[in-house]
Amino acid sequence: MYAIARRYDTTVDAIKNLNNLTSNTLMIGQILRIPTDITEQNYITYKVQSGDTLYAIARRYDTTVDAIKSFNNLTNNTLQIGQVLQIPTNNIEEDSITYTVQIGDTLYAIARRYDTTVDAIKSLNNLTSNTLQIGQVLQIPTNNIEENYIPYTVQNRDTLYAIARRYDTTVDAIKSLNNLTSNTLQIGQVLRIPLL
Repeated sequence: MYAIARRYDTTVDAIKNLNNLTSNTLMIGQILRIPTDITEQNYITYKVQSGDTLYAIARRYDTTVDAIKSFNNLTNNTLQIGQVLQIPTNNIEEDSITYTVQIGDTLYAIARRYDTTVDAIKSLNNLTSNTLQIGQVLQIPTNNIEENYIPYTVQNRDTLYAIARRYDTTVDAIKSLNNLTSNTLQIGQVLRIPLL
């Protein structure tokens, strides 16, 4: 948490407050919202894949190598597989959420989950095929999604009670928003968490 705060010129408390976290414990693949003063610039989150270069990423998202380096405080062009970059772009819709691909995900299943289309996801992410990689970060258009909730992917040992406490809401509110009839959760299940 401290390293992330330093990287983005913010504080641990600011990150915890923005994400409703009660501890400094992080999980691999967990998506955090990072407070930033650069609010006028749109960006997407991108996880570096094998074979990626800054030039290729810049071309894919219609931006420049210098813009990516500046936005991420990079001093050279070296990338590491799994490294997460923020890609500045004015071509990405503001109405989108970030989603990390899980085991068993397909574009069709993700599109159904978020009430959108495969073509809309492919267009927003400049995808040329339907192939997904575990850990790949996608922007999901949310034009059809209510604005008063955030998506949450169920992790090992999660309970509705723990999730409700983490996001300052209630078990009943989560069950109602997700049309759940029991408290049973599955790892990888995506829940809509109501924002009060």
